[in-house]
Amino acid sequence: MTTLWQRLKFAIATDMDKVLAKKEEKNPIALLNQYITDAEKQTETTGKWLERQAQLTSKLEKELEEASTMLDKRTAQLDLARASGESDLTDFAEMEVAAYTNRVAELKMSISENLAELTQMEQRYEEMKHKVKDMKVKQLQLMGKENATRAHHQMDKVLSPELVAERIGSYDDMASYIKSLGQKVEDDYERSAMERRLESLEKNSAKQQQIG
Repeated sequence: MTTLWQRLKFAIATDMDKVLAKKEEKNPIALLNQYITDAEKQTETTGKWLERQAQLTSKLEKELEEASTMLDKRTAQLDLARASGESDLTDFAEMEVAAYTNRVAELKMSISENLAELTQMEQRYEEMKHKVKDMKVKQLQLMGKENATRAHHQMDKVLSPELVAERIGSYDDMASYIKSLGQKVEDDYERSAMERRLESLEKNSAKQQQIG
């Protein structure tokens, strides 16, 4: 009888290891690692867009400076042309002043819009960086839970072999935990082995009372 029980315990432990090996292929922590990697790449790309937006704004400001300088120059020349009574120069200067006036107005509007976009992009970029950081913290928390779960599994094989099969559910719970990132979800695997044994003892006691 003892030998049979020992074989049964060994079989349960072996089957458990096979199940865990299969679950390793769909390890929720590995999926989270990939998600964090992708998020970091997206954040890096966004940072480059942000840098480009700032460069474009700088170029627009340079164009505005040049256009404003030319507007002042042409305005002064227009006054001279009118004073000299040269109609052809006056017409040309007026056309130039109108063109630079429109360009200055358009550049000012573009710079204003770009600065507004830049500010919004900077805010969202900071949010992305915080999000990635939060996920990394969650990653460490989950790694700690996974490590504890594996440790309990190994200890249960020696101390409480009857609970080994029950540990399988903890890995499914871990996957559910990751799907609800940011939410306060209490998963079954957070319950300690002692709590499980107490519940098991309570159930057995209730059954014995029914039988009695």
